[in-house]
Amino acid sequence: MCGIAGILQPHQLNGNAHAVLRAMTDTLRHRGPDDSGVWMDEKAGIAMGHRRLSILDLSPAGHQPMVSGDGRYVITFNGEIYNFQALRRELESLQHVFHGHSDTEVLLAAVSQWGLEKAVERFNGMFAFALWDRQARTLSLGRDRLGEKPLYYGWTGGAFLCASELKALRAYPGFKEDIDRDVLTLFLRYGYIPAPYCIFRGFRKLPAGTLLTVRAGQTGAEPVPYWSLRDTAARGVADPYAGSEEDAVAHLDGLLREAVGLRMVADVPLGAFLSGGIDSSTVVALMQAQSSRPVKTFSIGFREGAYDEAKFASGVARHLGTDHTELYVSPAEAQAVIPRMPSLYDEPFADPSQIPTFLVSELARRQVTVSLSGDGGDEIFGGYNRYLLSRRIWNGIRWMPVAVRRGAGRALRALTPGAWDALFRQAGPVLPNSVAVQNPGDKLQKLAGVLTADHPGALYWGLVSLWKNPAGVVAGAVEPATVFSEAHYPAGLTDFLQQMMFMDAVTYLPDDILVKVDRASMGVSLEARVPILDHRVVEFAWRLPVSMKIRHGQGKWILRKVLERYVPRELTHRPKMGFGVPIDSWLRGPLRDWSETLLDERRLHADGFFDPRQIREKWAEHLSGRRNWQYLIWCILMFQAWLGERERLASVTERHRGSGVAGQGKG
Repeated sequence: MCGIAGILQPHQLNGNAHAVLRAMTDTLRHRGPDDSGVWMDEKAGIAMGHRRLSILDLSPAGHQPMVSGDGRYVITFNGEIYNFQALRRELESLQHVFHGHSDTEVLLAAVSQWGLEKAVERFNGMFAFALWDRQARTLSLGRDRLGEKPLYYGWTGGAFLCASELKALRAYPGFKEDIDRDVLTLFLRYGYIPAPYCIFRGFRKLPAGTLLTVRAGQTGAEPVPYWSLRDTAARGVADPYAGSEEDAVAHLDGLLREAVGLRMVADVPLGAFLSGGIDSSTVVALMQAQSSRPVKTFSIGFREGAYDEAKFASGVARHLGTDHTELYVSPAEAQAVIPRMPSLYDEPFADPSQIPTFLVSELARRQVTVSLSGDGGDEIFGGYNRYLLSRRIWNGIRWMPVAVRRGAGRALRALTPGAWDALFRQAGPVLPNSVAVQNPGDKLQKLAGVLTADHPGALYWGLVSLWKNPAGVVAGAVEPATVFSEAHYPAGLTDFLQQMMFMDAVTYLPDDILVKVDRASMGVSLEARVPILDHRVVEFAWRLPVSMKIRHGQGKWILRKVLERYVPRELTHRPKMGFGVPIDSWLRGPLRDWSETLLDERRLHADGFFDPRQIREKWAEHLSGRRNWQYLIWCILMFQAWLGERERLASVTERHRGSGVAGQGKG
C-alpha cells in the first residue's frame, strides 16, 4: 500500500519541480513509510512521486515510480493486484521477462501486452494509479472497481494534479483552497462527500471502476468506466442464478475462499479485524481454514454494553483457534483520538465509527502490516436493518394517494416537535399506555417526511439523510444532484430492497465505509484488504434472488449459511450491532466543552458557512435531551474541526512549498 502523486503541465518543468513533488509525497509518509521515489521528464512536463509501504517484493526491484520493461510506460501505483501471479505466468509464456516479483512489474507488463483498458479488466485487486505513456504523451489515472483506494485530481494554474489524498495536492504551489459550498450541502446530508465531488472547487474524486486520460494543457477530460456496478446489477437481474440454494451456498463458499486466499499473499505479517459479526467472522473462518498456523485477529471493546462486540469476537476466536488480541478502550482513550480525525480524513468526514476503526487499526499495526476486513457484506448481501424498515414503511403508506400523504405531512409539520411533545404531555392522563412514546414530536416529524415521498427511492433517500434541507443551512449554496437524489436504477431493478442495496453500494460503500477503512488503516501504515468486495463475489451476489439475501426478517442469509459451515450458529446469531461509539451522550458530557468552542455563535458567524441559528437550536435541543441530534451535530463539529486543522496545516504547508512549477516556462 502506498501514496502517490503526479504533476502534468504544458510547459517544461523547472528546477524546483523535484522539490515540489517531494513535498507533495512527504505529506503521504503515513501511507508509505518504507521508501520514496520521484521520476520526472522535464521536457514533457511530467513528474510522478511515490511513498511505499512494502508488502510484496521488499527488495529494490519493487521501487516506484517504475518503468515498464519495454520502456514505454512509467507508473506510480497504490494497492494490490491479487491475481498477479497467474497474470505473470501468462505473460512469461508471451516472452515477458521479469526482474523482481512485485505486482507492479506485472501490471506494467500487462499494459504493454494488452493495452490499458484490457489489462485493467483482467486485474483482481484494489488500486489507484497514475500511468504515463511516453509514446502517446498521455497520463492515465485508474481506480479499482468498488473504490477501495482513493484518487483525487484536478487542474490548477494550467497544471493537472493527482494524489492519493488532498493534503498532497495542498502542498503544490498556488493550490487554491476554495471550499465548494454546494458540495458542503452534500456533506451535511450524508456525513460524507460522494464521488465525484470534492470539498475544494475545481477538484474531483476519480469514481470507482473508471479510467481518466489527459494530455498536457488539456482540461475537462471525463472518466470512462471499464466496469460498472450499474451494468453488473442489470446483468445479474437479467441472468438470475438457476441452481439450488445448496449449490448457491457452496458456490459462494468457493468464491469467498479463493478471494480470501488471494488476499493472504504477503511478504510481511498478516492478520484480520474480528468483530464477531457475520462478515468479519466469515473472513477469519476462511483465513484459518487456509492457514497452517493461528491467524492473528484483533478486536476493540467498550465497557458500554450496547457498543461492545469484543465478547462476541472472543467466542468466535476461541472456536476457530486464532491468535486473538482484544483491547478494551475507555471513553477517555477513544475521545483522545478525535482531534486527529480532521487531519487523518483530510476532507470533512462524519461517520462516528471512524473512531473505533482507527483504534482497531492502531491495535493491529502493533503486530501486523496487513489486515483483512469484513466490510462490504451489508451492501452486497442486504445486511442493514434499514432495508427491512424502509420496505415496511413503504408498504404501510403506498396505498394512500400521493396528494393525501402530502397533505397529512404538511399538517404534521405545522407544529414543531416541541409543540407536539407538549400536546402529548397534556393528553397523557387520558391516553392509553399503548400510545405512550418517547419524544413523540421527533417521531411525528420523521413521519411527516416519510409521507411526502412520492416513490420508495425518495423515502429511502429521506431516511439516510442527516440534515433534510442542507441548502437551507449552508449560506449561498445549491445542493448538487447525486445518484441518490436522482434515483436512476439499473434496467430491470424493480425490487425496492435491491434498489436500496444498489444505492448504498455506489454511494455509502465507496464514499463512507471504504474511505473510513482506508484512512484509518493507512493513518497507522497498515494495509487493509476487503475480500467480500472481490468483483467476482459482487457479480455473483447480484445474480441471486432477494430471498437468498433477506429472509425471515434478517439479512445476509446466504452469507450466514456459508459461515455456519465453519462456526456454530449460536456464536454469531444475534441482532445486528453498529461499529460505533456513544457520541450522543459524549456530546452532552465529556465532549461538551470542545463542542461549545466549535459551535460558538460568534465563530459560526465569522466562518460564514452555516446559519448559526439553526445549529444553535439543534445543539440546545440535544443538550436538553429533548431530541437526539448526534449525527447532525457531529457533521457540523467535524467540519468546524476540519476548518481549524486546515488553517493550521496551511501555515505548515507554506514552509514546504518551493517557488512553484505551475505556469513556468523553460527554467
